[in-house]
Amino acid sequence: MSKRDIGEEILEGINEVKQYNKGKIQLRTTALSEPSSPQVIRMKLNLSQSAFAGLMGVSVRTLQDWEQGRRDPQGPAVALLRIAEQHPEVFSELH
Repeated sequence: MSKRDIGEEILEGINEVKQYNKGKIQLRTTALSEPSSPQVIRMKLNLSQSAFAGLMGVSVRTLQDWEQGRRDPQGPAVALLRIAEQHPEVFSELH
């Protein structure tokens, strides 16, 4: 296994950004889809509100606010919902 030269990798990344900004190269991007509603995901996992809220690391009240449309999940919660929807086995192993 060869040793990585982190400094060289950082410089290459900076040069790529500069080339992109000048319009000389295209960078590969990936658009992430929005997850389904928390209630849909929770029902697919066959979990109670209490159990799902615990796995998500939020209060039951927060989960209820999401499910009833009073609030929208933000930041890391959206990422966790995306994982729960696309890889439910991860949540099944935790529960």
